[in-house]
Formats: sequence, structure tokens, C-alpha cells
Amino acid sequence: MLTRRTFVTGSVVVASTLSALPAWAAARKDVIVGVRLEPPHLDPTAGAAAAIGEIVYANVFEGLTRIDRNAGVKPALAEKWDISADGKTYVFTLRKGATFHDGAPFTAEAVKFSYDRARAADSVNPQKALFEPIESVDVVDANTVKVTLKRPTGLFLWNMGMPAAVILSPASAADAKTKPIGTGPFKFERWSKGTSLELTRNPNYWGPAIKLDKATFKVIGDSQASFAALMAGDVDAFPIYPAPEVLDQFRADPRFKVVVGNTEGKTIMAMNNGRKPFDDIRVRRAISMAVDRKAVIDGAMYGIAKPIGSHFAPQDPGYVDLTGKYPYDIAKAKALLKEAGVAEGTKMKLVLPPPEYARRSGEIIASQLKKVGIEAEIVPMEWAQWLSDVFKQKNYDLTIISHVEPLDLDIYARDDYYFDYKSQAYRALMAELSVTLDQAKRLELYGKAQTMLADDAVNVFLFLLPKSGVWNAKLKGLWENVPIPCNDLTEVAWED
Repeated sequence: MLTRRTFVTGSVVVASTLSALPAWAAARKDVIVGVRLEPPHLDPTAGAAAAIGEIVYANVFEGLTRIDRNAGVKPALAEKWDISADGKTYVFTLRKGATFHDGAPFTAEAVKFSYDRARAADSVNPQKALFEPIESVDVVDANTVKVTLKRPTGLFLWNMGMPAAVILSPASAADAKTKPIGTGPFKFERWSKGTSLELTRNPNYWGPAIKLDKATFKVIGDSQASFAALMAGDVDAFPIYPAPEVLDQFRADPRFKVVVGNTEGKTIMAMNNGRKPFDDIRVRRAISMAVDRKAVIDGAMYGIAKPIGSHFAPQDPGYVDLTGKYPYDIAKAKALLKEAGVAEGTKMKLVLPPPEYARRSGEIIASQLKKVGIEAEIVPMEWAQWLSDVFKQKNYDLTIISHVEPLDLDIYARDDYYFDYKSQAYRALMAELSVTLDQAKRLELYGKAQTMLADDAVNVFLFLLPKSGVWNAKLKGLWENVPIPCNDLTEVAWED
């Protein structure tokens, strides 16, 4: 039987052989991308899971601005903008001729609808705080929208390029979780739950034509299955490959390209600061000193991850190296726990979501905590349950997760966030940062924020999640680094 990866052989004439070749041999127009986690739904304006943006951002949905592969802010649905001298008024000139996939026109009304929806009292937007500075959104005409801010906001254009700020149509927003309709170069085609999700080319796209006719995201939750799928050619690319221990095997195979870059994924062991005994800073500092970060990186990530000492990515401007703040010290950790009244043999629940980095790190950390008298009970959770129990309900002691949103120091100042960290001094610092436009001053404030989080030992800061991509050597255009959670396929193509 002739498959998509099999050439015809035997005693046949050349013309017959060529006619029997599959179409992709001449010029492939499809790609199959492997992903570790299936998104809970497909509306990035209504869910916090990074897996949503990894599929639909820049492919299906677009914002007024967009973040490119170099972390730059670029025009998207807004072709240009003017900013008032006081930094509080933005007038966006919109793309003419852009339409949603169902034929609805993209206009200033859609922008007003999307922004007002995101900042409404009943908003479920996972990044609602990004819209808090907005005072009003006014339609000037069909192709012009004016956004007035309460105060100058240094990252406003960046924030409006995030997945949570994409523009939805009033006519289709209610069904976006299962039937996403955007303005992007790909249209949503179908979703086979638990298996794959398919996008097809949007022939009416306003921007540069893409090279692909179809893109399939294949959900493969097991690292061994991921390896087998790549080796068999059932998957063309794994932009974030889950098993670093086999990267050298792929490097030795000329069929593949291995690219290790950076994500914004600050991998932490979060502590429930509002629950005893984690409301005692001595306990949080003790746990920070009980974790041997190097052993975690070597054991769980095979040494390819970069250590972090606060909630900030090392490649970002303003980074402060705080990795030496809490050196591995069993004796000091035990002394602090005793001082805080934490008895030997105290039990804590360590909740672990599905990704390998979390499960592997958790096993190592549980054994390390045992050395200081803490019995960490490992509780594996599937993604939907983790989002419900941990992220929304704060029903946990410890958990390991990677926060992939860039420059997200503000989450520690949010009401009722799952860390349950409450510091008026930190909130004041974030308020100052939000209105600071001078770049040098912003970098200074970034440093102060990182230091405050480290001093308060809010979480155990472990490592930056690397982007260990593996893909077909003939595939080009995939991102080396991911400054935001996405798999942007707009420049992906096969070499001739």
C-alpha cells in the first residue's frame, strides 16, 4: 500500500512511477505539528492555558498589535497608531479590507466590543489586568478607534499584542471556545478531541500569503510516543519536545534539525502563601534552601535549562541574577523549619500537572524535601483538573508549573491569584511600574520587583523552561525562541 512516506518501486516505466508519487513529493503544502497538551478550549480571551495560544495565536486570531519572534511589537490589525503627548490616548488606524473567517467585516466596532468585553465586570479574560488601565474605547469611524487610558501605561502596545487581547467578532465570540473565528491566515477546520486539531488556509487573508494549505496539531501526551511519531514521520515537528534525554539521538540523524532556544517559561514550585505553614516566611525560605536546583535541572532537564532566582527570564532586559539567594543548605533549612514550629514528618501535597518537566522535577524535589523532614505526597493531576483545583480554587500546598507569559511580574499583585501572596509594598511597586514610561527607570523597577519576590521567598524559583525543538530538516520558518506562548506558522514552508 502506498503511504504518504512511501515511494513506488519495481519494474514500471518512469512516467508511471512519477504519476504514482504522492503530491507532497513535488511541493508539500501541509505540516503536522506535535503538541504535549491539548487545550481545554480555543478562546485565548477566556482561558489561562498556554496551550490555547500555542495553537490559535497569529494563526487563527490576531490583535491590533502582534509580538514577533524577536519579542518586538509589530502592527497587525492596526496598521499604525498615534500616541498623545501625555501617553494616555492611542488612535489606531485599522486594516481596510480585513474580514473574519465567516465573512463578517473587521471594523472599529469589533475592537470596541473585544476590549469592552475583556475589561467588563463579568469578564473571564485570563489577563483582565492588562485592560484595567483603559478608561474608554471610542469608535471614530469604521477604520479608526480611539483608546483612552486612565494613566500612561508603558507596556500598553505590548499587552495588546498578547493572546488574551486578540480581536473577536461580536457575531461569533460566544462560540469561540469550540468554533474560533478570527481574521488570521488560517481558519479552524475541525477538532478531534484527544487526538488532533486541523487548520486550513484562509484564502481571504488581508496579509502576506502563507505557504501552507493545512496545519494539523497532533496531541501526543507521552514522550515515548512523541519520539516514535517523529522517527516514523507521522509528525513533522515538535516545537517544544518533551524529552531532552534523546536530543542527541535526533542531532545524529540528518533527517532532523534540533534547535534549543528560550521560552519565557519561569518554572517554579509554587507555594500556597495563604495556607499554613506557608504563610510563615521562615517556612518558605526553608523550602527554598531544601531544594537543590542544580540537581533538579540535571535530573529533570538533563542540564539544558537555565537556573532562575526570581520570576524573570534571564534573556530579558532588567534581569537580576538572584540564583544564589537561597543556596542548597539542609542544616539551615531544618533549623528554620524547627524555629517555625514545623514538626519532623509534616505532610504536604505536591500537585503535579501533566508536563514532563513538572512530573520529573516533582519526583526529585519530593526526595529532597524528605531530607529536611517534609513528607511530600505527590498528587498527579490532568490539566483540566489542575486549572480547576489549583489555579482557580487554590486547593494545594505545593505545585510545579511554568509561567510562560512574558514580563508577568504583575501576577504577584493580583487579587486572589493562586499564590495568595499579599504585599502592599509589592502592589505599590507594580503600580509605579505600570505608569513608568522611561526605559531606564522601568529596568530599575524590574530589578526591585525581582528582589522583593526573592526576599519574600514567594515561590521556589527553579529554571527557565528551554525550547528544545525537533523538526524535519527540510522544514523552515519555525521559531527558535518563543517570547510568548505560540506556534506561529505564518512563515513555515518546506524547502524545494
